Amino acid sequence: MNHHIRDSSEWRGRYARLPRRSRRPFQATASPYDRSSHAVAPGLTFLVQSNNYSTVPDDLSRLDYRGCREALRRRLAEPAPGRIQLVTGPRQVGKTTLLLELAAELGERATYFAADGPEAALPGFWERLWNRAEAAATSQRGRNVVLIDEVQHLADWAARLKAEWDRLRRKRLPVHVVATGSSALRLARGSKESLAGRFERLTLAHWSASALAQTLGFMPDDAAELVVRMGAYPGAMELRDDMPRWVGYVRDAIVEPAIGRDILALTAVRRPALLRQIFAIAAASPAQIVSLQKLQGRLQDRGALETIAQYLHLLEEAYLVAPLEKHASRPARRRAAPPKLVTLSNALVAVVDPRGIPDAAREPERFGAWVENACLAFAWNSGYRVAYWREEPMEVDGVIDGSRGSWAIEVKTGPFGVADVRGLLEFTRRFSRYQPLLLCDPSGLPAAARVGVPAISWKRFLLEGPEAP
Repeated sequence: MNHHIRDSSEWRGRYARLPRRSRRPFQATASPYDRSSHAVAPGLTFLVQSNNYSTVPDDLSRLDYRGCREALRRRLAEPAPGRIQLVTGPRQVGKTTLLLELAAELGERATYFAADGPEAALPGFWERLWNRAEAAATSQRGRNVVLIDEVQHLADWAARLKAEWDRLRRKRLPVHVVATGSSALRLARGSKESLAGRFERLTLAHWSASALAQTLGFMPDDAAELVVRMGAYPGAMELRDDMPRWVGYVRDAIVEPAIGRDILALTAVRRPALLRQIFAIAAASPAQIVSLQKLQGRLQDRGALETIAQYLHLLEEAYLVAPLEKHASRPARRRAAPPKLVTLSNALVAVVDPRGIPDAAREPERFGAWVENACLAFAWNSGYRVAYWREEPMEVDGVIDGSRGSWAIEVKTGPFGVADVRGLLEFTRRFSRYQPLLLCDPSGLPAAARVGVPAISWKRFLLEGPEAP
């Protein structure tokens, strides 16, 4: 994908030292797992199909940081009041930073508040907020923008927001509304029940390698390798040379809030311990096809297959793990096939796996699995519909559909021959609308040319997305 992200003064201010440090060669590190602590593109819209373990919302427009910022700028320049802009996404990807950046740009024309702050609990605060925005819009005779961060913390937020928006429309007040939330669960339920026809959704997805390179100043190849080894949470980058602190940040600022608060507080989870176990097993199985029965057998706290499928869906809604369906022409075959578990940031894999970050030379197979997981997660986060294909003994790692085309992807990080791409060639023979694409090490490009398969390096894929070589 083409992620041309401009420098953000906010990110630059917080992490000004990163560009100088990022030019040092990346060094493999020891295991980040702390046994003493408890263990976790352009926006594309698409019509998704559901199976027995996953139902991806059909109203997603997934964007990187710059893309989300530019989309909001365009929409806030439209006549007000426009539709409410709901920005959701994973934790620690910059939603608060985005609102603060917009507030700084708008100056007196913006009214910002954090719904999880103590002032939001004061009596009459909600009414004073809207009165202030209305007065500002009236006195300035121009647009005013209300920016609400972490809106899901407000009781009955959707109904209250609907009432205020309807009042703005009736009085024809030039006030735009932008609200953010980390939890897709509460946002999806509240917005669909109370805000039908009144909102547009944007998803600020996990950062890509190009976002790290262009926003935080990393060299492109270093950024791609970081995405594989440590994920791309921008707030964690300054801690990457101090593994205990980095692990603590990812666990305490991302994993625990997502599982311990977002999911458990916002939907009915009768067995939270089972949910944690499913997440731990899924994150420790990057890019692996795991049947629900096998997953059930690995759990300490056994659960019904329907419960396991439901919890996998919740993990996907929380932007943690995506259970990919099998590509098949018949819906019954898709539903019957086991999911392929893709963790949506490799930082989560690094925190959960007790073996730590793999070394490409000493653990080529495990490193290859992490590369494959990062590539499939990048496609999912970029808005592609992602599946896999397997007809024993042949298999294709990823089948992706989006506005830039349909691709069948095979990831190879070591030596390979004709037999290793037989599944890719057979799939594209059966499904001719898919273009084959082999993702390999730069040293493997000549071998790909010899077997007659289009190929690019996996680092280029993580930086630019799928494209013809």
